[in-house]
This record gives sequence, structure tokens and C-alpha cells, in this order.
Amino acid sequence: MHDNNLGDSTMDERAVEHRVCYRCVVAGRVQGVFFRASTREQAMRLGLTGYARNLNDGRVEVLACGEAASVAQLRDWLRIGPARAEVSGVACEPLDYQGQPGFVID
Repeated sequence: MHDNNLGDSTMDERAVEHRVCYRCVVAGRVQGVFFRASTREQAMRLGLTGYARNLNDGRVEVLACGEAASVAQLRDWLRIGPARAEVSGVACEPLDYQGQPGFVID
């Protein structure tokens, strides 16, 4: 039975190791086209936490935290965005993992 507990502990540690956070800045026609709301929908569908907010220069900043594969899916989606968006570029940088309460629009 002790071996099972050790196995569970190892699984928990591996799960934490696979959690990541990325800060992405999306450029193009990304404000006024439901980009933040659509990003939130995608993030929640993928089980991610973080935020999406408009920047003063017309870009959108996204913080996405969660399982590495799910964050990668959201990063891929950011390159396309919702139907009315015209994404011209996405720059992402990894951050230390930080637990966020849900996914909010700022």
C-alpha cells in the first residue's frame, strides 16, 4: 500500500511539472472584435486560468496558465483568433507557474 501512495505522490509531482504559464501579446485588429471574450471561452474550454486585457497601443495581452498541452492549444488559437479578428503577430514568453483564480477579462 505504501508503494501506491508513493506512486500517487509521483503522479502529483509530474502533474505540477507539466503546468506552465505564458504571457502572450497579440497584435493586429484584435480590439473591438470580441477577441478577449473569445479567448476566455477557449481558455475555459481548455481548463486554463489567467486573463485577457486590452493594451493602450491596440494589442491584447493574454496570460494563460495550466497544463502545457492546453496552453499550447490556446497559443495556437491566438494566432487565428475569432472570426472578425485579423492577427498580425503573437509574441509569447514563458513565466513561472502561478495559480490564477479562473480566467478573467480585464
